[in-house]
Amino acid sequence: MTQAAFLDRPPESATLTDYDRSHMKLYMRLLDAATDGAAWQEAVSVLFGIDPDKNPERARRVHDSHLARARWMTEHGYRLLANERPPS
Repeated sequence: MTQAAFLDRPPESATLTDYDRSHMKLYMRLLDAATDGAAWQEAVSVLFGIDPDKNPERARRVHDSHLARARWMTEHGYRLLANERPPS
């Protein structure tokens, strides 16, 4: 994933955003990494291409905010996604 492909923080919203829809795969990979016990530094390096040693504050912010949004998706967002109608 390239740096241009994501924001430092996903948009905060009580509804699904276009950002959420386009980053579903990233959210799943973050959740898998957390479940597998991967270090956040490894996850942010692999998934976002950010070196946590060179930019630790940004790396942590990007990782934690996207993981939080991914968890929101598992608790709330999936319901909204399931109730969406496909385009006609």
